[in-house]
Parts: sequence; C-alpha cells; structure tokens
Amino acid sequence: MDFQIGLVIAGLVVGFIVGLTGVGGGSLMTPILLWFNIPPSTAVGTDLLYAAFTKTGGIYAHNKKSNINWVITGWLSLGSIPAALLTLWILHSIKTDVTALNAIIKHSLGWALLFTSIAIVFKKKLLVFSQKHAGDKFHSESKTQNLLTVAIGVMLGAMVTLTSIGAGALGTVTLFFLYPLLPTPRLVGTEIAHAVPLTLVAGIGHASMGNLNLELLGQLLIGSLPGIYIGSMLSGKVPDLLLRNAIAMMLFFVGYNLVF
Repeated sequence: MDFQIGLVIAGLVVGFIVGLTGVGGGSLMTPILLWFNIPPSTAVGTDLLYAAFTKTGGIYAHNKKSNINWVITGWLSLGSIPAALLTLWILHSIKTDVTALNAIIKHSLGWALLFTSIAIVFKKKLLVFSQKHAGDKFHSESKTQNLLTVAIGVMLGAMVTLTSIGAGALGTVTLFFLYPLLPTPRLVGTEIAHAVPLTLVAGIGHASMGNLNLELLGQLLIGSLPGIYIGSMLSGKVPDLLLRNAIAMMLFFVGYNLVF
C-alpha cells in the first residue's frame, strides 16, 4: 500500500488519546482501520502488533515506579496465552474461507466494542462498588482468587486474539473486582505488563496467517509514538470524564453498526 498521511494522523490521534486517558488503543484503532477499508482480519492482526510495540514502553515506565504485580501478571498469562494459541488454531482452520473469517471477526469486534463502551462509562462506579463490597473476601481465599485470575486470562486471551480489543478497559475492570485493594496505578501497570506478551503472541499468530500489513503498521507507529508522549504530558490537564464519555459513545455506535 502507498504512504497515507491519513493513517499517520490516525496513529497520532489514537496515541494522544491513549496517553491522555489510558483508554485501550485497540478499541479505537481497529474501527478506524475498518473505516479506511482495511479487511477485518488484517486490521486485527496489524493492530495486535501495533499494541505490543506501543505498550512495551509502558512496561518499562510502570516497572520503574513499581506499578506491576508480576504474580498477577503470571496467573493472567497462564490462562490467556493458551487461550490465544487455541483461538489462533481455530482461526487458522477456517482461514481458507476468507468471507467467513472476516464475518466472525467483524461480529466479535462489534460485541467487544459494545462491552468496552459500557466498561469505559461505568469504570469508576464499578471500582467504587468492588472496593465497597469485595473487601478482603478473596484475599483470604487465595486459591479461588488465582483460579478466577486464570479464568479472566482465558476470556481476555480469546477476545484479544479474535478482535484485538479487551486487554485495556475490560481487562482493568475485571481485575478491579478481583483485586479491589490493589491501587489503581498497580492494576493499570499489571494489565499493561500482561497485554504485551498476549498481543505479541496473538499478533505473530495472525502474521503467520498473512493477517499483517507491515507498511500499515509502520505508518501507524510514526504517528502514535509521538502522540502517546504528548498525551501523557497533558494527562490531567484536559477534562477526562468528558473525553471518556465521548469515546464511549463513539465505540458504542461503531459496535452497534458492526453487530446489527
């Protein structure tokens, strides 16, 4: 494909919003790629590697601030990596039927966007609810907590591999319920640490099926890397709630159109 300034600008805008609000880049980038008439399978495969590259810097920054719980990351990965590999195997078995593959990805993407938009709107209320009602319940039931963490990993592994969406908003919200006493920066850092290996494995799997456009990936990264830096610098200076609600409305609209 030829160089498109529109894709660089898209990368810049998405990177800026991710840096500013922490909203998952996949939930924003994949619908934009569909708008550019990129096939759903290529959009998902390219976006997965885009996410792996852009979030790698996040691991370094969060680890420096001790914002990563590596034990939780390990339990999540125990569920998500095998689930990602199983999902890739299923997608590989139907890849000859391109129409069916794109239809499955498109519908799954729509539902993931609908759930993500709801998670973004109610994120703070869900956090308060989980802290109020969960208390120390799971902390005295470590085996239950570990099994549920693996189960969340399985759900995220399948969803992220199929749609490139879910590791951000949905991943953080589900972890809020299991670890209500863990400070928010540590939850976010842990989720990012888990998202990098997951998106890398899923992205490489999609690439092996031909669902990757390297030129497209390069153009997105040219825009997004400075975008994330600028957004991070301005974080807290722009009304977060207004921006989050606007993004949630946009994602709900796109998801509704993809499903219905």
